[in-house]
Formats: sequence, C-alpha cells, structure tokens
Amino acid sequence: MLVLTACKREADGPPSVTPAEGEAKVETAPAPPAATELKDVIETQESYIVGISYPPGINKYPGLAQAVAAYADGARAELMQAVAGFGNDKPTAPYELSLSFEKLVETPQLVAVAADGSRYTGGAHGEPLVARFVWLPAQSRLLTANALVPKVEGWVEIGSYIREQLHTGVSVRADADEMPPGERQQFVRTADKMIDEGTEPDVDNFREFQPIVDAQGRITALRFVFPPYQVGPYADGTQTVDVPAAVLLPHVAPEYAGLFAAS
Repeated sequence: MLVLTACKREADGPPSVTPAEGEAKVETAPAPPAATELKDVIETQESYIVGISYPPGINKYPGLAQAVAAYADGARAELMQAVAGFGNDKPTAPYELSLSFEKLVETPQLVAVAADGSRYTGGAHGEPLVARFVWLPAQSRLLTANALVPKVEGWVEIGSYIREQLHTGVSVRADADEMPPGERQQFVRTADKMIDEGTEPDVDNFREFQPIVDAQGRITALRFVFPPYQVGPYADGTQTVDVPAAVLLPHVAPEYAGLFAAS
C-alpha cells in the first residue's frame, strides 16, 4: 500500500502550493511588444515596383514606428492584392507603390511625420496617398483629430474658417486666369461645391493635420491637409490650410491646450 501511494503521488505530479495567508501573490507582467525596426524598401519585379523610405531616427519612437509601419503595410497589401488579380497575366505597365515618410517636427512634446506618395494599379494616374502622424512622446500615443477637438461644434467653427480660405483661393485663381464671365461662374460654382462637401463638420474630413511650431516648440497653427478629390479635382493636387492657434484653442480639449502657444 505504501508503494502504491507513492506511485500515485508521482503520477499526479507535485502538490500545488497555496500562498500563506497575508503573503503577496507574485504575478508576471506581460512582456512589452517588440519594437518595430523600420528600414527603407526597394523591390523591383516584372509586374510591380515598391519604394518606401522612412526618416532617420523614427525607430526611437516604437509606437510611432508601429503606426507608420501599419500604414505602409496597408498600402502595400492593396498593391499586392491588385497584382494578384492578374493571375498568370502581366500588366501592360508595372504596378507601383511609391511612399515617402518625412519627419516634420521633433520636440520633447510632439513628433510629426508626413506620408506622401501614390499607388498605381492601372488607369490614367496613380491613387494619391496622404497621411499625417502626430506623436506625443510623454503619453506614448498618437494625437488624433477627434481627441484634439472632441465636440462637433468645434469642427463647425474650424471647418468654416478653412472653407473661407479655400473659397478665397478659388476666387483669386479665377481672377488670375482672367476667365470669361460665364466660364468663371461655372468654375467657381463647381469648385465651391467640392469645398463645401469636403469641409462638412465631420471629424474624418480633418483627420490629416500637422503642427506648425514656434522656437519654443509650441503650436502656433495646425496645417490641415486635403488629398486630391476632397476639396478639389485631381489636377489641383494636395491642398492645405493653416488654422491659427487663436481659432483652434476655444475648441481644443483641455489636456492638449498646453501644447499651443498662448494667443
């Protein structure tokens, strides 16, 4: 019986140990996510070409690097999906992804990176790729438009300011081109309609922005970036409007007001 009891203990494995009363239970914290090491990409195949460049020092901010990598991976995945659609056939011209990331601002309070490029998968021209990333090192997170201005009333005011600047630009351009009255009226009407639709008070219309900072690193204005087709035709390219801090601050969430220069 003693032998059988010993064998049963071995089969059941070692006895569990319960922490003594009052003894702290030790828990192992999960390991942090592995840092993303970004490196430039150049790949040339018969059916596609990929070129992606990253700014020096971006790997210093792992969370920002992960966000940038996710955008680049998504752009490349859509290219490869289009390439796979050909099967064994070959496109008349190689499909292409060209994407460049540039560091715009780097201060202890924030880091801003711009992504600009295009993806060609057939047709008359490539699809524009435009994105902006604003990283807050102290909080280790991205600053998004909906976090910066949480209420729709804020976007009503900000959108109104942006819309006025864009409408003025259309009128100035029409005058500079010395268009005949009828042609000018049609041009302005069409352009104004695109501007109005692209600047409605929806936070998604203002998600791409980059800070303009002073010598102390405080934000004096935000430059809102609009890709082709949002507020103008493809031929007009990417358009931007600078909104000064004085217009923004009444609508900025209190936790981010300290990033701005006092008006």
